[in-house]
Amino acid sequence: MKILVCISNVPDTTSKINFTDGDTKFDTNGVQFVINPNDEFGLTRAMWFKEKQGASVHVVTVGEASVEPTMRKALAIGADEGIRVNAIPTDGFFVAQQLAEVVKKGGYDLIIAGRESIDYNGGMVPGMLATLLDMNYINTCIGLEVDGTHATAIREIDGGKEKIATTLPLVIGGQKGLVEESDLRIPNMRGIMMARQKQLNVVEPVPATNGTTDVKFDKPGAKGAVKLVDTVDELVDLLHNEAKVI
Repeated sequence: MKILVCISNVPDTTSKINFTDGDTKFDTNGVQFVINPNDEFGLTRAMWFKEKQGASVHVVTVGEASVEPTMRKALAIGADEGIRVNAIPTDGFFVAQQLAEVVKKGGYDLIIAGRESIDYNGGMVPGMLATLLDMNYINTCIGLEVDGTHATAIREIDGGKEKIATTLPLVIGGQKGLVEESDLRIPNMRGIMMARQKQLNVVEPVPATNGTTDVKFDKPGAKGAVKLVDTVDELVDLLHNEAKVI
């Protein structure tokens, strides 16, 4: 089985976010970037398939040279080979088109992407990718088993879980639950040294369409003043007469 894990390079949630050029561009100065958490769950599951079933695992991202440390971390975790599409990921449709070209050339059986990235939270790329490739697709995936060309997945739905049987080739949008958080891997020294020897291919982007354009970014507004109360009666009075919620 040949697996491709899609990696998004996202800001660490502890980073302070700012914008430049009249709030039209994200300011990357001083920002620490990491593997998108949803993608990390997928990569860990792919490593399980590698160790238990002998699968080959490649990782791919769309980005400039600045994303390579994140790719090297994925290789240090255990991926066999990396692919970087040398382009700025302008929007979800553009990224999906680039990834589709990589999948077509690589002949992958299973494509694991994160349900969404934690920066823009678009949640578009896995579904668009599956449509472009005309492959089976399962989103919000929290469980996956593969036996030959047959796959069994569990996905999260409103009020519960759904178990689905399907066939490869398959695209999934993975998330927390695909593996346990305790199973996530931290690269060790041996993995880091081996990653330096692994192949990281840089490919040029194919002509593609940008479906959207960023017009402006706005930070959340400042929170209002806090009013402290001493008694339950005072709280009830404020909720009833001022907030008018009871």
